[in-house]
Amino acid sequence: MKMPVGSRFAVLAPLLVLVMVATRFKHFGDMLHCPDASMAVFFLGGAYLRRHWMFALMVGLAVLLDWVSVSYAGVGDFCITAAYAFLPLAYAVLWYAGRWYSPRLQGNVRSLAGAFVVALVAASVSFAISNGSFYWLGGRYPDPNVAQYVARLWQWGPLFVRTTMSYVTVALVVHAACARLAANSEQVSHQEA
Repeated sequence: MKMPVGSRFAVLAPLLVLVMVATRFKHFGDMLHCPDASMAVFFLGGAYLRRHWMFALMVGLAVLLDWVSVSYAGVGDFCITAAYAFLPLAYAVLWYAGRWYSPRLQGNVRSLAGAFVVALVAASVSFAISNGSFYWLGGRYPDPNVAQYVARLWQWGPLFVRTTMSYVTVALVVHAACARLAANSEQVSHQEA
């Protein structure tokens, strides 16, 4: 028996908001906190929540958390530049990749592997957009050039993408476990009938 869409939304929307708040609030520093899960939250939100207004709400939440971090939590504003305006585009890549893959997302290995690959590509493109806009438009680097940008992309990209994929992998494992439980429950129901 599958969870009704409304019930799934009611459970997952607050969970994804909680994960973003818990991991993003001081994401510019403090190693005592979990790595920022925002990129994974946007992919998973697209896959499970799908609604356009929810994407806008999550972008608003990300901006609010950054504002609170900079204004009240003592986090530096080094990353807040004109390039910050490109974050919604970077997050949209993740959300809409998840949303696009959502109808194909089942509990089997092939489907989960497909979700992993789509998330990996989306996370890489998303990072390239956010990092590229920061490097080229952020005004933090005098005399930007392609060689320096590529070096920075390779320096930071694997960390951000690996972090995103770690969270996505955990979510896909939970998805597989829930699908298996649902299939077993349905099988028991048919046997009892």
